[in-house]
Amino acid sequence: MCDLRACATFPPMNKDQIYSDSLANIAAFNFDAQVADVFADMIERSVPGYRAIITMIETLTEHYAQPGSNLYDLGCSLGAATFSMVRGLDAENCQIIAVDNSAAMVARCRKALERTHTCAGVRVVDGDILTTEIANASVVVLNFTLQFIPLDERFRLLKKIQQGMRPGGVLILSEKVVFDDVHLDNLLSGIHHDFKRAHGYSDLEVSQKRSALENVLIPETIAAHRERLAQAGFTSVDVWFQCFNFMSMLAVK
Repeated sequence: MCDLRACATFPPMNKDQIYSDSLANIAAFNFDAQVADVFADMIERSVPGYRAIITMIETLTEHYAQPGSNLYDLGCSLGAATFSMVRGLDAENCQIIAVDNSAAMVARCRKALERTHTCAGVRVVDGDILTTEIANASVVVLNFTLQFIPLDERFRLLKKIQQGMRPGGVLILSEKVVFDDVHLDNLLSGIHHDFKRAHGYSDLEVSQKRSALENVLIPETIAAHRERLAQAGFTSVDVWFQCFNFMSMLAVK
């Protein structure tokens, strides 16, 4: 049996400078090789509470993983959540399936697993999570992934996940969110931009990144997420972590 408890949860970081120079044309954000090269640094400096969420995925995996089940990291990117799941996995005869449709992310995730000498208990798949079969699942992670899925596809994805889960299984859903209260939404959005500036991003970088993500990352309210999860059949749904306009929910079948 392989043991990754000593492995690093976070991959090495190259500094994100993608939007540091003024761009005449700002292309829509894409998880390509350029982004994959700096993604670990990008998300650490852009998402308040990201490290805390990744760390707690280990604890939640330890609590919810069932023997003989599958665990999924959907939209795995470089595999930070995947590694955390491995570190928290005590249940026997389990398989972790990490899925992403970015070839650049998948390649780097596989290399990271090779460096830790992991075993066949972790499988990294280059594929679309909308067509990925979910079966015999006890833990499923959507860590800042659903926000990139078209709005009209989100319910179908969550329903598929719920139907492929064992009773007592958990979905960990982390997302950027918006608020119906305009004052609160503007306040927390501004604080988020302050967070990014405090982590070394310039006003130009913040502005250009925001433009690149427009119509690519579509956030919703916490209430919308809670209602959709309930409609998908999850029986216990609520927020377990929130920092500014970023949150993570637990949805238990």
